[in-house]
Amino acid sequence: MITPKSMMGSKNKSAVRAVVFVFVLAALAARTGAQETTRASRPEAADDKRWQTVAPGRVEPSSGEIKIAAPVMGVIAQVLVKVNDKVVAGEPLIRLLDDETQARLAAAEAQVAFRLRARNEEAAPVRSAAPVRSTARRTAEAAIVDTDKAAARRRAEDAVADADKAVAAAQAALDKATLDRRADRASDADREAARTALSRAQDRLQQQKVELRRIESDANTPLPNFAEGQVNVARAESAAAAAALAKLTIRAPSAGTVLQINGKPGELASPANAQPLLVIGDVSALRVRAELDERDFGEIKIGQPVLVRAAAFRGREFAGKVSFIAPLVEQGRINARGQRNVTDVDVVEVLIDLTQADPLAVGMKVDVYFQPDGR
Repeated sequence: MITPKSMMGSKNKSAVRAVVFVFVLAALAARTGAQETTRASRPEAADDKRWQTVAPGRVEPSSGEIKIAAPVMGVIAQVLVKVNDKVVAGEPLIRLLDDETQARLAAAEAQVAFRLRARNEEAAPVRSAAPVRSTARRTAEAAIVDTDKAAARRRAEDAVADADKAVAAAQAALDKATLDRRADRASDADREAARTALSRAQDRLQQQKVELRRIESDANTPLPNFAEGQVNVARAESAAAAAALAKLTIRAPSAGTVLQINGKPGELASPANAQPLLVIGDVSALRVRAELDERDFGEIKIGQPVLVRAAAFRGREFAGKVSFIAPLVEQGRINARGQRNVTDVDVVEVLIDLTQADPLAVGMKVDVYFQPDGR
């Protein structure tokens, strides 16, 4: 039996459904309107038929911005470069305090010297001058052969260790020559001579490693005895200490110009820092990283001509071509402000190589106008 109360409940449910439906329609209309407003508000996108589409972008080095972080936690001891300095691959940029690591390395090297002395003082097999029977003679001859091969392996191991030390010394000499050149205390020729010496030391190290592997691969080469094994362990500990020390000098991963420095002597550097310690990039040529509306993804092609405009240089246009289109659709970052809204449009990153970038600056916001094919 239908009562007034049940009729009231049905009416209330119908009213709720109607409100929800209206709200959903309003949200969809708002999103569609916002997207159309965003597209229409792009400079000249709606009125100027010369452009296929328009996208916001930022100017960046041709290498991209290379953000360098500290590989380990430590206190900054020295900042060796300044903003706008040109650097080469491998050049030291920042040094962290290394007193403790230097002490570890010194202790490891002392242990190597001690183990080497013990190994070298171990008595060598004595060859008997008395006549022996044929079987005993063959055994003695085999022992001599084993001893000779063990001696060859020891010499090869020592040669690798010496070559490794030579590389470290040559690297230190190159670092000094580079810093002296930056301070006008050395010439370009001095730095190039140090770089050549390092290259030769590295080649020598590789040759010694190849020779050691050849000897070790010989099935007749005996395994290291206890004293020789102790030397190898000590050398491994020394190598670990040297590697830890090397991480405290932060070097340029590639050639470029120092664009930003975010550390000072005395500050704590950490791999978890929000900001990179340094930013470098190759500014000999510039490009634009644009964020293309995903709805225009199918209309843009590699090699397509574009014009770039910057608010700082009104009335000027910078020509370029599309060099890369990302295969991934993602959230926009150039105009992102705080929390993402449902009306935000997803984008595709597009790289633009500029024909003539002067006087644009790295980080500058620009608008990229994509010209239709054939223009």
